[in-house]
Amino acid sequence: MQWHRHSFESLPKKDLYAILRLRSDIFVVEQNCVYLDLDDQDQKSYHLYAKNTKGVVVAYIRILPPGTAYPQVSIGRVVVEKSARGRELGIEIMVRAEEWAWDLFHEEREIVLMAQSYLLQWYGRLGYEAQGEEFLEDGIPHRIMVKATS
Repeated sequence: MQWHRHSFESLPKKDLYAILRLRSDIFVVEQNCVYLDLDDQDQKSYHLYAKNTKGVVVAYIRILPPGTAYPQVSIGRVVVEKSARGRELGIEIMVRAEEWAWDLFHEEREIVLMAQSYLLQWYGRLGYEAQGEEFLEDGIPHRIMVKATS
């Protein structure tokens, strides 16, 4: 597995296309959810992704600076390609993203994310705690989750 970290400006076009394709494959097609993935936040975000030995993007996550989606630093668009699931790659990319987020924004005390409700326990394993009530985002139940620095 090869790991890559980029600001939007340094993100290779070929990789950007592969990332957007993966996000569309999972969030729109697999989850059968028609929504606008391109939300004008990628340009402000930091992008972390893994490529398999064939050079295919199989996992992706973005880190949004404080004040972008939430007052705190946030993580979003967590996705693992279907064939790469079941190997804890989701856990690995989350841990790597958290470490990078703390490095980028060391003064921040929390990471916020919007989790699909069926993943609350999964994110809970990583130390995230649900906040507030469940709500619908693009027709899918979600909850806000927060993780404080250690």
